[in-house]
Amino acid sequence: MTFSTVVTPTQIHEQIEALSEQRQELWKQLSTGLDPQVKGEIKEIDARLEALWQELRMEKARLRFGEREEIVRRARAEERLERAA
Repeated sequence: MTFSTVVTPTQIHEQIEALSEQRQELWKQLSTGLDPQVKGEIKEIDARLEALWQELRMEKARLRFGEREEIVRRARAEERLERAA
C-alpha cells in the first residue's frame, strides 16, 4: 500500500534550509582537506536540494492552478469548444 503525504511549501522550504545548512557545514569540512566521503555527501545533498526545489515549484503551481488532471481536462474542453466554433 502506498501512502501519499501532502507537503506544504513551508515544509519544503524548511527541508531546503536544513539541507543547505548541512551542506554549508560539509563545505567547511571539505575546505580543510579533500575527503571523498564528504564530497559524496555534498553531491547527495545537492541532488536532494534540486529535487526539493522542483517539488516546491510543482506544489506552488498546483496550489495556484489546481491539480494537473483538472488543468488537462479544462484544456481539452476548451480545445473541443474551439474546434466546434
